[in-house]
Amino acid sequence: MILHRLARAALITGLAVFVSACAGGIGSGNIFAKRGSIPTEGQLTRKERADAQRAANAAANPDRVQKGSTIWDLFSNADDPNTTVEVNKYIWQASLEVLNFLPIESVDPFTGVIVTGYGRPPGGGRAYRATVYVQDPALDARSLKLALQGQGGASVAPETVRAVEDAILTRARQLRVRDSRL
Repeated sequence: MILHRLARAALITGLAVFVSACAGGIGSGNIFAKRGSIPTEGQLTRKERADAQRAANAAANPDRVQKGSTIWDLFSNADDPNTTVEVNKYIWQASLEVLNFLPIESVDPFTGVIVTGYGRPPGGGRAYRATVYVQDPALDARSLKLALQGQGGASVAPETVRAVEDAILTRARQLRVRDSRL
């Protein structure tokens, strides 16, 4: 009899813990309430940006609120097109290859930004740093924005910027041709 009561108490306690874990607790709610104001894009972690994007999508499309997921969702192609990466992979890869002599400081494939530190090109005397912005999924010159800066904040000649952009776009086209042969 005592064993029966003890088992029932353990079952009720386990169910209470399970239900309270499903409620969300401390971590639920507005992610911006912790900071006191709406932060800029650079202050958010990747998870917080994804959560904010999902919340904005749910608010914009209340009829498409995602229900619970199952194991069968792994085999379906139900990705939300609003959360896919919109960066041209050839320009992205070509930028990394052409500027491989520069140390990478930050990379964000979701926004298409590559920021490098200062480095000297092979056979060159000046040190440069670059910021690359791939803003469109098309393999087009308008998709690539490049900013070069000399050491000490010195400006870089527009011809140099144009030459690096041309090298990146040429390498991107080569990568695309190589992939089309597969």
